[in-house]
Amino acid sequence: MTSSMLRGRPRRAASHISVRVAHAVLGGAIGVVWLVLPGMTSGDDDPVAIKNPTPGASAAATADDGRSTVDLVLPLVAVGAAGAAAGYGYVRRVRRARTRTTPGGTGGTPAPTPSPSRPSSPSPSSSPPAAPGGPDEQAGAALVEADDRVRAARTELAFAGPLCTAEALEPFRRTVDEAAAELAAAFRMRQRYDEGVPAGEEARGHALAGIVGRCEEAVRRLDAVAGEFGRLRGLDRGAGDALGAAESRFRELTGRTGAADTVLAGLARRYAPTATACVIGSVEQAKDRLLFATMRLNQARQSADAGRPERAARHLRAAEGAVAQAAVFVEGVDRLAAELRSAERTVPAALTGAEAELARVRGQASPRPGAPPETTRPGAPPDRTAALAHADAVLGSVRQELTGGRPWDPVDVLRRIVRATSAVAPGRSGVLPAAALITARSAVGAAEDFTATHRGVVGATARTRLAEAQRLLATGDPADREPAEVLALEARELAERDVRAHGNPYQAADGAQGTAGTGGAVLGGIVPADDPGNGTPAGFAGTARPATSPTAPGA
Repeated sequence: MTSSMLRGRPRRAASHISVRVAHAVLGGAIGVVWLVLPGMTSGDDDPVAIKNPTPGASAAATADDGRSTVDLVLPLVAVGAAGAAAGYGYVRRVRRARTRTTPGGTGGTPAPTPSPSRPSSPSPSSSPPAAPGGPDEQAGAALVEADDRVRAARTELAFAGPLCTAEALEPFRRTVDEAAAELAAAFRMRQRYDEGVPAGEEARGHALAGIVGRCEEAVRRLDAVAGEFGRLRGLDRGAGDALGAAESRFRELTGRTGAADTVLAGLARRYAPTATACVIGSVEQAKDRLLFATMRLNQARQSADAGRPERAARHLRAAEGAVAQAAVFVEGVDRLAAELRSAERTVPAALTGAEAELARVRGQASPRPGAPPETTRPGAPPDRTAALAHADAVLGSVRQELTGGRPWDPVDVLRRIVRATSAVAPGRSGVLPAAALITARSAVGAAEDFTATHRGVVGATARTRLAEAQRLLATGDPADREPAEVLALEARELAERDVRAHGNPYQAADGAQGTAGTGGAVLGGIVPADDPGNGTPAGFAGTARPATSPTAPGA
């Protein structure tokens, strides 16, 4: 709407100016015609004898001179009036455009427009962010905000676990599960909306409103218990025990990060580069999150010793978020190693099972002795000859790859076997469904890890595809495993695209005082980009900032 108005106004302004210029030109033309008209209408070209003027003649001449003067002045007045009107209109137009404050104007500083996929969370000390433009953008922003809140709340529960009893935490776990169920329903509605369901314009508007309503309900449930959960943790009274637990978890992960680096190096030597592509850089990013956690843990300790519990709690929660994401990076490497080993053991059996399935299909398609050849009827299934030939080619290339003596990618090999076979014989039993489960879990896990550690910039579409992949994988139906894998791969691709489009949302140079690892923390959604030194993760209570003016991160 705004862009169309901006494009429309200059054309209308130009049209008004052109009309006034035309008026001026027209007035000038009339004046010129008026001046030359007497000469053009003189009907007698014979010379006139000059006679001494008589009194009567002198009076007539005087009258003629007066009329000539009037004839000359009136056109000039008309031209001047037309020019003055055009100039006044032009000056008034320019002056009004310079002082305009409507969307079509150029005056003033435009208000910043938030990214539809990355809404700013409301905070007690800051004004609420501007709502996105349309219902579609509002639904996407609501999904992102609710997803961030649920993820951060789970992180808070994990760190509260060692210091609280299971009975004390059970109501909050149930609340998070209820909020997650509302969010899952919203993601399901969004997936169907993206697929074109419902089709009617009015119904689609209701669907978007329903998505926003579900997300608001998820956030409301977390808000309702935020105060009680804060009292349970008691961080406002001091971060002593919680700080010690976070430091213990930090030291554990520091040791595991070195071990993960060794595991990743071994995987790179054993398998093809595509096998480890999803975890390349994971160890470095884990170290980056731990670097940020080191800084925030130190600041939390200093603030606690100085008798500033609120500031200590703020730094502690940021450190907990960083430690949790470092764990995701490290555990992702370990999980991938287990998946590759499982896939490697499954490949021979999957290859044999696929060949048996193809043989069975050929046996069913072969005509009985003496039976006439089959003819293709309208609406009948297409000839499977081409599909069988393609499947044979895929299986043949897999056998060559396995016996070639070069590193290969077990998960990718399983994926090719399953897809080639399912196009001809979508079996529901045997080794092939197990192979499909391995590949689907691998794709979903990789997409989940990437989204969780880059949620500062990952948008609603990628999260929607991931949620749908997780839903299909959880059904347990073998027929849902291949679609779940396809959606997970799409979700990962969309999330990576979001990260490339946004870049590093925090422009301060890492390594500067007080900013070590902050870029990665903002990218991971651990702290907000607009206030990384004072903001906290959006957990039960949402993103919080101190009521006082912002201070330096090291304060």
